[in-house]
Amino acid sequence: MMDKRTSLTLSLEIIWWVVTALVVVATQYPIHKAMYVWPFAGWNIIFVVTLITLARYIFLLEHTFIARRQVLKVVLLMLMFPITFVLINGLNQFLTFIEEKTWEPLTGHLPVADRRSIENYIWSEMLFFGAGSCIAAPAFAARMMLSIWRTRNRGTV
Repeated sequence: MMDKRTSLTLSLEIIWWVVTALVVVATQYPIHKAMYVWPFAGWNIIFVVTLITLARYIFLLEHTFIARRQVLKVVLLMLMFPITFVLINGLNQFLTFIEEKTWEPLTGHLPVADRRSIENYIWSEMLFFGAGSCIAAPAFAARMMLSIWRTRNRGTV
């Protein structure tokens, strides 16, 4: 049987994943409503999930299931190096596509009035979550390093 702390941690984790899913749906809805094809949907979802998840682990680590698991923290710390480069590559793919092909293949079918607003939305949303996730990954690695040190030397998270 689970103790109360484990139960509360699991409940909090589930709530955060539901909130993350709602944010993904809310950010993707305007794009999918306006576009026939959105080739960066996968990257977009990865950016949103990564930013929200890593940010909450950075700031709320003591309330997560990884708080006292040293080996898991070391593994996550090491994974952040390649993940950072993968995220940067994904953001670069989006930026390169827009620079080389412009918005025409994505929003060319829309009326001129709607085109500019959805392009601004996509640009802002992709850059916010993309750059945020690229920054959050190394910040999370630093937080893991700090937490490993604190747990080992002070008994805190």
